[in-house]
Amino acid sequence: MNDLKKSLQPVINSESKILVLGSMPGEESLRLQQYYGYPRNHFWRIMTEISGVDFDIEYESRKKRLLSLGIALWDVIASCERKGSLDTNIKNENPNNITGLLNDYPDIQALFFNGQKAAASFKKNIGLNSLSDSGIYYQVLPSTSPANTMKFDIKLEQWRILKNYF
Repeated sequence: MNDLKKSLQPVINSESKILVLGSMPGEESLRLQQYYGYPRNHFWRIMTEISGVDFDIEYESRKKRLLSLGIALWDVIASCERKGSLDTNIKNENPNNITGLLNDYPDIQALFFNGQKAAASFKKNIGLNSLSDSGIYYQVLPSTSPANTMKFDIKLEQWRILKNYF
């Protein structure tokens, strides 16, 4: 039997210009109640590289630094059944109210999907037309998960697009 997983609360404020959407946090992130809490996930290292801001600090400070850059975090999936951490094991997903979040934070200019699963879940449950109609730019970026074996430098180069919105 699969285990029920519930996503974390969004990290966002009124200065947020960028929304990074993952699919569902992995086991370690859920245990820690921290976005990208698994040490081998490349997210925080990528943020350090593209921003020049050190994210090798405790989690609450990481969130504040991310928000100071105008970057918000959330997940497409509010809850799902999943054994382990792999996106391929996600079943019976229920979406977060991302449309409502975007209405509440109208300064969001760009939305970046952290991986294919996040984009596919968004397309299936919410629809990409909602973004096109709102004028919000969106792009699928390579997953920062260690399960994505793409070389770090290639991931980093694609994630550099966020700098256009700092």
